[in-house]
This record gives sequence, structure tokens and C-alpha cells, in this order.
Amino acid sequence: MSDSANKLKLGALIALVVGSMVGGGIFSLPQNIANSAGAGATLIGWLITGVGMLTLAFVFQTLANRKPELDGGVYAYAKAGFGDYMGFSSAWGYWISAWIGNVSYMVLLFSTLGYFFPVFGEGNTLPAVICASVLLWLLHFLVLRGIKEAAFINTITTIAKMVPLVLFIVIAAIAFKMDVFTSDFWGAGNTELGSVMDQVRNMMLVTVWVFIGIEGASIFSARAEKRSDVGKATVIGFVGVLLLVLVNVLSQGIMAQAELAGLKNPSMAGVLEHVVGPWGAQLISIGLIVSLAGALLSWTLLCAEILFASARDHTMPEFLRKENVNHVPANALWLSNGLIQLFLIITLFNSSTYLSLLYLATSMILVPYFWSSAYGVLLAVRGETYENAGGERNKDLLIALISSIYAIWLVYAAGIQYLLLSALLYAPGAILFAKAKRELGQPVFTGVEKIIFVAVLIGAAIAAYGLYDGFLSL
Repeated sequence: MSDSANKLKLGALIALVVGSMVGGGIFSLPQNIANSAGAGATLIGWLITGVGMLTLAFVFQTLANRKPELDGGVYAYAKAGFGDYMGFSSAWGYWISAWIGNVSYMVLLFSTLGYFFPVFGEGNTLPAVICASVLLWLLHFLVLRGIKEAAFINTITTIAKMVPLVLFIVIAAIAFKMDVFTSDFWGAGNTELGSVMDQVRNMMLVTVWVFIGIEGASIFSARAEKRSDVGKATVIGFVGVLLLVLVNVLSQGIMAQAELAGLKNPSMAGVLEHVVGPWGAQLISIGLIVSLAGALLSWTLLCAEILFASARDHTMPEFLRKENVNHVPANALWLSNGLIQLFLIITLFNSSTYLSLLYLATSMILVPYFWSSAYGVLLAVRGETYENAGGERNKDLLIALISSIYAIWLVYAAGIQYLLLSALLYAPGAILFAKAKRELGQPVFTGVEKIIFVAVLIGAAIAAYGLYDGFLSL
């Protein structure tokens, strides 16, 4: 663990939560949601997401306060409640979600720069990949200088990115027209959207993407100056970002669903341009560039920290525990950014778009969220840490149950395609898990874990065949 000089205060923890959540997702919300849902379904979807994510935030707050000895958040809760392999899988899934998310941010960043420099195209051209690679390694060496220094820069960019978002909400509220918002309220005029339930389900992964990062403070719990700040930062960050949902709702009162669905991302730029002219698009594009730079830094920190935290108690192999002189998990950082570099190169050949990478990254984090919620249920059912708190125990049990049901709903909403693709990415992790177990001289799997791993392998085999045959795609 780092010394007191490297501890993170409440402000830095809040910035990590907000900086992780406010990346590129919010700037692309108008088009991403309109592509799947009408205004009525959008309101229902955000209500479900708001309740589900609020309960998840409360679960993280409760677990941070009741289990302060558990470092690493999503990974540690899964391990404590459901065994080593579930703990490893949560760490592995979270890590993959984090670095794939960074690839999607890189694509969106250079797609946005394409507004000013057409050579970058949709963010996956050769010049875009070369420049994204340079940025990746600049961030890499910045983080190697120290976690606290990188967190400070993240705080500055988090503040800067909020300015254009707040300005957009103010202008959009003034320009909002109720007749536009209520026109074809349930999306009946566009048969491709399907039923209201289909619309709600199809928008779920996009809404979750906005709030991924809610667990950021809990991941850095070991580096927090005060343990109680972890829960506070989680809830404060969530409430702040929840207000930004207005970006999506207000947009639907400015342009019709079909118009929004046809916008180029970042679609907030198109909406503001529609209201105030070209300077609006320029403002949002600049704001997004600042926002993505901050989000890339936040997620670079999170990528390394989740591997380091899980390696520190031997769930990941020993080589990932290595820190440099600045207390930065160097090997974990090299591994994460090396894979980001590989995927950036892959985008040249399979035309991966921001939205497809977003869906894949989101699907990978559903398992860690579910196990954290389930651990909250487990603690309350057992009465562990609730010896003299009966009423509080019932309240926490209800919240954790709602959060668990929401996590299961998300797996359903993601659909079979992303469930299978997730299995394909989860399966290779067993190699690192086996290495860590052998370092301890322990058997790799328990009896139940063998059954779970076989199920993952079957899903991975189906996904691999699906990609080969063409009935699945990234």
C-alpha cells in the first residue's frame, strides 16, 4: 500500500467517479438512445436505470462501510461472497470492460477530431489509429509518474468537462418544445423500433454505459485517505451524473426521433448546432475532447488498479503486484495498455465503431455488478455486521435485492449475442487464474467452479463458431 503522501482525498475520489462516468457516453446519448427508443420508452428506460443504478450505488456505499477491510471493490466483494473463481472473474471482466472502453473512447475521440480534421474519419482510419497510439503511450507514462499526480489532473479535466454539459442543458431547456417531445411519443411511427418493451430493453446497454465508473471510488479504496469517503464519493458522483440525463430527454424536445437517430456522433453537437448554429457543434466537440481525455486518464488508472488489487491477495499472478518507485502498478499498466494498442490496430481491419465497442464493454461489466449486489444480499441475509441493526439490515437487504434484480435484467436486455461474446472473453482468463493458484500450490478449481468454467467454455465455443460462421459479430 502507498504511504500517506499518496492517499486520495474525498474530492479526488469524487472526480474519479464522475471522471469515469462522464466520458463520451453522455455526449453521444441523443443519437444512441433515439436509435433504439421513442420519448415514452426513453423515460421508462431512464426510470429503470435510475432506480437500478441508485440501488447499486447504495450497495457500494454499504459494502465500503461494512467491509472496510476489503480492497478493490467489485472484485473483492465477489471473492468474499462466492469464492476465488467468481472473484477472479469479476476482476477479469471489469478489467476487460475498462480497457475495451478505453479503445471505444479513442475511436470516439478521433471521430470527433474528424469534425475539424477529416483525415481522422470515423476514428478508425490509419492516421486516427497512429495518433490514438501516441496519446495512449503519453497517458501511460503520465500515470507511471504517480497515481496521486494523475488523479489531480483528472480532477481538473472533470471540472472542465462539466462546463459545456451544463451550458447545453441550459440552452436545450430554453429551446425545448413539448409538441416535438410528444410527437410519436411511443415510437409507433417507426416499426423498426418494435414494441415499447423492446425499445426499453434495447436502450439498456447505452444507459448503463453512462454510469459505468460508479464503482471507481471503491476500486481505489486502499488508496483513500478515509474509508468513509469511498461511499460518499460513490453516491455524490452518481447523483451529479444522474442530472446529466437531461441531455437525452431535452434533446427529444428539440429534434424528432428519426432526426436524432440519423445524427453523427457526438450527437450533442448536432443537437446544439440545430439550435444555435455551427458554434454549438464546435463547443460540444471541444468539450468532448476534454471530457474524453479525462475519461481516458480515469480508466487507465482503473485498468491498472483492478489487476493490482486482485494480484495483491494472489487471485491474479504475482507479476501483476509489481509497483514502481512512484507506487504505480507498472506491470498491470503495461499489460492493459498493450492490449489497448492491439485492439486499436484491430479496428483498422474490422471497422469497429464506438457503439459496438460500447456494447461489448458494457456487457463485460454486468457480471461484476451482479456479484457485488449479490454479496450485499448475502451479508444482510446472514446478518453479518448487522448484529445490532435490525431495521437497517432489512433496508439494506431490500436495496441489494433490487440491485440484483436490475443486474439480472441487464443480462437479459443485453441479449444472447453479448452474453456469448462475454463468455469468449471470460474463458482465456482461466490461464491467469490457474497460474495464480499454482503459485500458491492450490488446486485450480473447486467442484462447483469446474461446472461454471465448463459452462463458460461452452459459451465461448459457440461464440467463436458464431464469429466464424457470421451469425455473431462485433
